[in-house]
Amino acid sequence: MITTKQSSEKFFEMNHQKYRYYSLASLETEQSSFVSKLPFSIRVLLESIIRQKNGTGITQEHIDNLAKWSSKHESKGEVPFKPARVILQDFTGVPAVVDLASLRKTIADFGGDPSKINPEVPVDLVVDHSVQVDVAGIKQALQLNMKMEFQRNQERYKFLSWAQKAFDNYRVVPPATGIVHQVNIEYLATVVTQKNQEDGTILLYPDTLVGTDSHTTMVNALGVLGWGVGGIEAEASMLGEPSYFPIPEVVGVRFVNELSFGATATDLALKVTQVLREQKVVGKFVEFFGSGLVSLSLADRATVANMAPEYGATCGFFPVDDETIRYLRLTGREKEAVAVTERYLKENQLFYDPINDIEPAYTKVIEIDLSKIQANLAGPKRPQDLVPLTEMKTAFEEVVKAPAGLQGYGLSKAQRAQSVALELDGVHHQLKPGAVAIAAITSCTNTSNPYVMLSAGLVAKKAAELGLQVPNYVKTSLAPGSKVVTAYLEKAGLLPYLEQLGFHLVGYGCTTCIGNSGALKSEVEAVIKDNDLLTAGVLSGNRNFEGRIHPLVKANYLASPPLVVLYALAGTVDIDVMKEPIGLGENGIPVYFNDLWPSRDEIKELIDTCVTPELYKQEYARVFSDNEEWNHIETNAEALYGWEESSTYIANPPYFTGMTKERESRKPLEKLAVLAKFGDSVTTDHISPAGSIQKNSPAGQYLIDRGVEVREFNSYGARRGHHEVMMRGTLANIRIRNQLVPEIEGGYTIFGPTQEKMAIYDAAMKYQKQGTKLVILAGDDYGMGSSRDWAAKGVQLLGVEAVIAKSYERIHRSNLVMMGVLPLQFKHGEDADSLGLTGTELFDIAIDETKGILDDVTVTATKPDGEKIIFETILRFDSAVDITYYQHGGILPMVIRKKLQS
Repeated sequence: MITTKQSSEKFFEMNHQKYRYYSLASLETEQSSFVSKLPFSIRVLLESIIRQKNGTGITQEHIDNLAKWSSKHESKGEVPFKPARVILQDFTGVPAVVDLASLRKTIADFGGDPSKINPEVPVDLVVDHSVQVDVAGIKQALQLNMKMEFQRNQERYKFLSWAQKAFDNYRVVPPATGIVHQVNIEYLATVVTQKNQEDGTILLYPDTLVGTDSHTTMVNALGVLGWGVGGIEAEASMLGEPSYFPIPEVVGVRFVNELSFGATATDLALKVTQVLREQKVVGKFVEFFGSGLVSLSLADRATVANMAPEYGATCGFFPVDDETIRYLRLTGREKEAVAVTERYLKENQLFYDPINDIEPAYTKVIEIDLSKIQANLAGPKRPQDLVPLTEMKTAFEEVVKAPAGLQGYGLSKAQRAQSVALELDGVHHQLKPGAVAIAAITSCTNTSNPYVMLSAGLVAKKAAELGLQVPNYVKTSLAPGSKVVTAYLEKAGLLPYLEQLGFHLVGYGCTTCIGNSGALKSEVEAVIKDNDLLTAGVLSGNRNFEGRIHPLVKANYLASPPLVVLYALAGTVDIDVMKEPIGLGENGIPVYFNDLWPSRDEIKELIDTCVTPELYKQEYARVFSDNEEWNHIETNAEALYGWEESSTYIANPPYFTGMTKERESRKPLEKLAVLAKFGDSVTTDHISPAGSIQKNSPAGQYLIDRGVEVREFNSYGARRGHHEVMMRGTLANIRIRNQLVPEIEGGYTIFGPTQEKMAIYDAAMKYQKQGTKLVILAGDDYGMGSSRDWAAKGVQLLGVEAVIAKSYERIHRSNLVMMGVLPLQFKHGEDADSLGLTGTELFDIAIDETKGILDDVTVTATKPDGEKIIFETILRFDSAVDITYYQHGGILPMVIRKKLQS
């Protein structure tokens, strides 16, 4: 093993420029050539810690442990990860920047220098989550939605503009540019970072990142290692704090053969999600390899990598190969930079040849035959619930009558036979369960992929030419991931056909997939509400959790863009689109699937002629300055932000109230009351405030009391910079089910002392008044879904000191620790029900702040009659740094104390 940093340095020259890098081969000896056997994702991590070894936070021991990575689950130790950059989107980025502004104020209040709080690595924030589909189905939709976006978000945008001037290493990609992950792969990602050195050389190292969006993994398609984290973990990375995690297992997924006719990358991604969820890859790295990669475009890979959160993996990594280099050229990257990238990766054993390279050693290998992938959907409530297109009609009819739960709605026979009259713009309809209310070509997952986007355009062209129309009760929308998509759809002559079917451009951003779907037509909403009608959404997104897409649309299916168009035309999901007519064309002639579905040759011809480097260069030439309305925002560049008491968007959070310069010991937790008791698969959508703000909710009442009119409520996502709104919306999802009040759906609980039923926020405030701290009981996969740190921030502000769950999703567990909330896990085979816990008990948790990683912690639950239930739990501190975070009461107080001492 190497003993000094210097011994690992290597050089090469290109075009009279000298380049320097840290060599993986330097770790090898004549007796041990092990690097070629390591997964490529492990190689990237290994390079990072070789290069950044400093003897304290990153040590020789870290290098030695990772270099011994074993496929036999024998790798011990942890990885300190300091990414090359951080990427944010505005929903999660605003609270992260609010926290930085609050850190500066706190430092100043303690008499320190606020400028010590400044990003130490490059940070890009892409404003892509704020546009809502208020207007759809008309030519002016894009302009009208953009206008409303700026009207709603003036305060937030002013704050982000201030931050751009006040902080170093921080850039903002303005609204109406594209979705963060697509902008990342098309423009921001470099694959290899080049950094000028004082001696005139240029240091080369892999581009790595963390992002405040779980789908940051999309960039893994480029061979860029990164994943989604909560905002607080991203803040730590910005401030130079490494994140630590156990040396990961790496599951290899071998692709063989190629996709057959009718199958798209979306269908592959949905199948991968199903397979890997069943293989339980949560917390593991997934790496794709094999000869089948040769047939997958970079955009196809991006579709699969994007959905790593849905299959539960930390990342879905594709090593750099010839296709990666081709994509860099296609997207207009500078020619010399691409050449240097290829040379460096090949010299440092970071370049993959799918045909000739030896297969790396993996913890486990799963093979997927691409030729067997068929057209799929997923739903109606979870992305891992795969439904082959050929079985869709039968599957829908089954979930309609299945018991209410994760995969059922429990409709009675009469409800299933329901037919509701709707008169809309002079057209008479009979709506039945499964009527499509929303059909959206949206989200980062698919709108980066020319194959599926041009496929959707061709389906629309064929349908329009045959005289098909989309029923006017279907809300249709087109939200491309970047302006490049619009450019090639226009160049191919397909945009007019999409518009003819109602798929007008509504904005560039993450819209329907995050619940920014906007209102349905008032007549449609009334029919759904008055008849409790089970309607459906079909979207080309990655998430379809309950209550996410639209409060009134209960059954939501993920599908490829061309299938979105097909189901929009059909107007229902209760149809076998492979056999039944999609609709009636001119002269009442039935039109079928085979009449509309394009061939691979048709699509490939359009890709070859319409998707060109010139489009990418043109659209990204002025990416940071192209939005004039953004450019006209007036702000100052003061180091400290001027908090406005009247604001309902931006507020100084109370995380540092009562904080001391020196940390105080954490004591055992006593007499915690149960705020909520949950079953399995409670997502961060359920926990964190998301979607629209209801008038009668605690958050709605708060805004009304502050003089905000209902039509100005905006969304929870837009108000993530204001803790008073967000804590009122925590655990307030309309579809969440708290087992303390099993008869009520939504954010309600029992206030123990009086046994009153009330909103969870109101109960939490009552507990706080009497000095009672709280605990949450939960089942499997607690916190699955988006990387929303408000799922942890919100419960902490409500007074939750601990969560006891059967298992956790990776990001949420980390977020809890970083907010000083204790994550405990039931022992294998046990849960709240098997232990006889009803939620009426008071809990004593014998936490000792010196407890180490995965130690046991004794919990005593005392029932109202005095009976005690004593059980052991697993302390989910997954790395040594978790202990430090908990001791400080969270990562933010720890950062303050470190900066004050420096």
